[in-house]
Amino acid sequence: MPDGRTGGSARAFELLEPLVRAATVRVHAPPDGYGSHGTGPTWGSGFFIAPGWVLTCAHVVGEGGAAVRLVGREIGITFSAGAGGATGTVAGRVECVLPERLERQRPGRLALWDLPDLALVRVLAPVTHACVWLTDRAGPRLAEAAYFGCTEDLGIAEITGRTTRLRGTAANGAAIRLGDDDEIEPGMSGGPVVDLARGEVVGVVKARRHTGGGGLAVSVAQLRTLPMAATGQTGLYRRVMQAHDLYHHDQHLSDLDSRRTWTDVHEELAAADPDPYGGRRLTPGELTTLCGLLAELPPPGSSEAVRALAEAARGEEPDPALPAPLSWRDGLGLLHDPPGGSGEAAAMLRYATDVSVADHREPPSPGADEELWDWVRVTAARLWRPLRRELAERHDRGLAERARRRRASAGRAPYGRARAAEGLPPGPSVLLEAWAHGWEDVYDWRVSVLAGPTRPAQATPVDSGVRATLARLPEALRAPLAEGFRRCDTHEAAALLEVAVEPELFGLAVDEWVVAGGVPVGTQRPVVFRYAGVSQTAGGRWARVQAGPPAGQRADCSRGRPRSPSPPWLAGLAEHTVPVLCRAAEREPTLGALHGVREAGYGVAVCRRPPGDPGVSCAPFHRGLREELAEAGRGEVLPLRLRALRARAHGADPDAYWAVGVGLVWDDPGRPLPEDEPLRGDL
Repeated sequence: MPDGRTGGSARAFELLEPLVRAATVRVHAPPDGYGSHGTGPTWGSGFFIAPGWVLTCAHVVGEGGAAVRLVGREIGITFSAGAGGATGTVAGRVECVLPERLERQRPGRLALWDLPDLALVRVLAPVTHACVWLTDRAGPRLAEAAYFGCTEDLGIAEITGRTTRLRGTAANGAAIRLGDDDEIEPGMSGGPVVDLARGEVVGVVKARRHTGGGGLAVSVAQLRTLPMAATGQTGLYRRVMQAHDLYHHDQHLSDLDSRRTWTDVHEELAAADPDPYGGRRLTPGELTTLCGLLAELPPPGSSEAVRALAEAARGEEPDPALPAPLSWRDGLGLLHDPPGGSGEAAAMLRYATDVSVADHREPPSPGADEELWDWVRVTAARLWRPLRRELAERHDRGLAERARRRRASAGRAPYGRARAAEGLPPGPSVLLEAWAHGWEDVYDWRVSVLAGPTRPAQATPVDSGVRATLARLPEALRAPLAEGFRRCDTHEAAALLEVAVEPELFGLAVDEWVVAGGVPVGTQRPVVFRYAGVSQTAGGRWARVQAGPPAGQRADCSRGRPRSPSPPWLAGLAEHTVPVLCRAAEREPTLGALHGVREAGYGVAVCRRPPGDPGVSCAPFHRGLREELAEAGRGEVLPLRLRALRARAHGADPDAYWAVGVGLVWDDPGRPLPEDEPLRGDL
């Protein structure tokens, strides 16, 4: 092996190792709640490919014999939880195994499991962790690589890496042969294989040779063989890859810390290996941004739609033997190294232009397709003039063709079957009022039944108490709330819980309290916050938001940094605006924003409890909420939609983890609060 290439590979390994190790996990038996977490025998390795999702081998999660069910099995995952070598352990549930027949038929002891021998694991709690960058190519390049996994060489379990070279493929590209440069240790099965030249994960360690070094890995492109979803649903593969691209896009844009991201390392690798076409490839930063913008769009309706756009952009038919492209990102993987040296950048910008004017099977987030086109236009500005003109003409033709198709389909639902949406039940609700003592951390409280719009401001007391600590509030309120719910719930719907407090208490975790049934209140019924005292809701704003479409507007942050909005700015926003407060780092400007929103007469706003890690990007929260508001269409359905979101997060749906701690301010003028003076404890 030439010295120059060896030196480049050594530098690449040095740059990539911290990123890969941070995303690689140890797989073992699930925590039992009694022993020390994560100290059982190692079953194998795995790695985070998207927030809340771990990829490993099926035979790793099948530890324990043929009688163990794979899908639905809970496992333990120990991962890097921050700097200084700290680790965390969380439970995961096997969501899917490939091939599916492994659930019914497995090999004997010491025999190889059938390819692709993959398992996708859903993490059962929202945790902060790193994710790898997955290749978008359907097949790996035969080049220098590294593989990572859990070893116990020195008597302790740790994530380590070894360098090797990819020697070839097998099983029609499903498997990758690893060179014998080093030994694959027990416990490394399920770990990632990284292309050192491109800085991307291309495989999953599967097996080692019984004689000598080296072994087999599974191509990550085999994830595309995950079971397809039912008609009208987004498949598991598309969901996970969308989350993968949005994660890396957020990391690339975030300035919350100075640690290297995958995109930063890709930039350094590209600098060491200049573009032979002289700038005719997208930079790593541009490629990360493009993947993120494509992930903002609804997934493609079919694999053929992706393949057709890739063929039009590339100028030749993609290899039909490659795994089917299921996501917009997969289409980019078909555009590398186009024929005739015409340049990847041109092909990818043509492809992105066509995607921006495509018809989607469901409505995209507001402005997402325009944002993609704006990015294409700005990126093309650094390239040659004929391409810029070609892209503009291509975009105009695409818009005209899309308009023609929509005119032809007038009278039919453009995005398929419309969703049924309901507002709140008109009956009585349960009202919880709480007041904090300014000089000590204790609370007075009162639970009532609020009659509702038919009898405004009429409340029937249930129970009250004084001087309860924050830790004691859930227990103190368990019986009174249960009684209130018994009075208000009907056989058709669970009653609304209204929490009337000062803005300082909008972080009260009422939605997580368990009153009955062993599940949180917020997953059973809609929970909303009310401004304590006399309502100041502006009737025009309330009616406009209810009619829709509600438009979210960041109120207390700018790209994750806290800000305090001025009263004139708040007052000047459109009437259908819904202020969104991510409570950025829970700093003083945030409380000012909460009070400012109240004083400006906003009856509907969204906030959240600050996350445990103040360094976590708020971008997923804002993105998820923007999509939720767009899908809602009108404000009156928001309380029930957020209840459904909490239920999904409680059910360990990684796509809903952004909603943990979300709170809806719902100061309905049709449900005025009683004007009684609040209770006060003994002075």
